[in-house]
Amino acid sequence: MTDRESPDVERPLTGGVAADVVSARLAYVDSHCHTEDDEAFDRARAAGVAAFVVVGCDLASSQRAVALADTHADVYATVGLHPHEARHLDREWDELVDLVAAPKVVGIGEAGFDLYYEHSEIEDQARAFARQIGLAHERDLALVIHSRDAWDATVECLEREGVPRRTIFHCFSGGPREAERALALGCSLSYSGIVSFKTADDLRAAAAMTPIDRLLCETDAPYLAPVPKRGKPNEPGFLPYVVAALAAARSEPIELVASATVTNAISAFGLGPV
Repeated sequence: MTDRESPDVERPLTGGVAADVVSARLAYVDSHCHTEDDEAFDRARAAGVAAFVVVGCDLASSQRAVALADTHADVYATVGLHPHEARHLDREWDELVDLVAAPKVVGIGEAGFDLYYEHSEIEDQARAFARQIGLAHERDLALVIHSRDAWDATVECLEREGVPRRTIFHCFSGGPREAERALALGCSLSYSGIVSFKTADDLRAAAAMTPIDRLLCETDAPYLAPVPKRGKPNEPGFLPYVVAALAAARSEPIELVASATVTNAISAFGLGPV
């Protein structure tokens, strides 16, 4: 999750994603979304999305994610405390830990730092992030990181606590320098619809240099709808546009990027057959 602000409208890039990309009939995995609408899941399945990781941001959303995973064979859940909610750590921690035992919980987070809004004090964010890193180590689950305007704090905490063997920078929004730092830690990078935005040249440069076996793709729905869907609520069915924009940034075939991101999501989260 990025923030709760409405997205502004952005015009498509020249030579951007073809309007009929959804008709390509490839398979995709949405490695990070906050979708809870059955109809949106159905539309995404029709567009080729074969699996969904629904991400928790606090106790209530983590409970809903687990319930969705119990209901849908192709939905998986993460359990976590977003940095906005880090001030609630002591109140929610024990119940969050209990949720981790649910059969289809595949990750911890999203967790990390958000110093753009700082809805929770940085000390609270650091404590909540460290606690969730430890839980990811303990349960050998993927760690899903949210880092906004907080690269130094995020990296310092990871270095201090140790990087879980499957760690993903969700909605990666840095440039090549930030990508190098995250990759040097052994992390994977998950790209969202931002990669399709006209102003995101640094992000596309980072995408181009990311090793293909460290590449994931997400919608972060209902946030950050990709071009050509800007100005609308995002949904997992728009993932083919994200993959197409990512492939364009890497000068690679869409089929290759789609296949790689599916394989990498299965590995990163320990998903079942897709």
